[in-house]
Amino acid sequence: MDIFLIILAFVTLLIALVGSIVPALPGVPLAYLSLWLGRWSGYTPFSDTFMWIMAGVTLAVFLADYFLPPLIVKKLGGSKAATWGSIIGMILGMIFTPIGMLLGMLLGAFLGEIMYAKRSGYMALKAAMGTFLGFLLGTGLKLLLCFYVLYELVSTWWTTGFGGF
Repeated sequence: MDIFLIILAFVTLLIALVGSIVPALPGVPLAYLSLWLGRWSGYTPFSDTFMWIMAGVTLAVFLADYFLPPLIVKKLGGSKAATWGSIIGMILGMIFTPIGMLLGMLLGAFLGEIMYAKRSGYMALKAAMGTFLGFLLGTGLKLLLCFYVLYELVSTWWTTGFGGF
């Protein structure tokens, strides 16, 4: 059962890594779940204090991912049209690889500002860059958390003798 939980923790963490980039998957909560799966296995003896700290960090990253991008867009002069355009562009761009997702997000924010907010090209580009910066910041925080969880799982699993293998 312990080996199954370790494998499930790593599978959950892989899904969390994908979820850090793809907006439809809850990457940060899945990363925290993988810590619990590791803890329940018995081969990663995380303390209660560590789990509470990671719960706080997980919550902070989860909230930052939702609140930072719109704040950055607003700070750089963007409107809700830029935000919605970037979301629609990102979803449509996911069809064409991660690069298509990023380009779709930028183009969507730009077109949203031009078409609906009636902004000049410069202001629309500034808002699109704010949307892009917000996305990169949120995604970077989520990936950082996931890689830290991966480090914790692997290092504690390594020190306990590879989970009995």
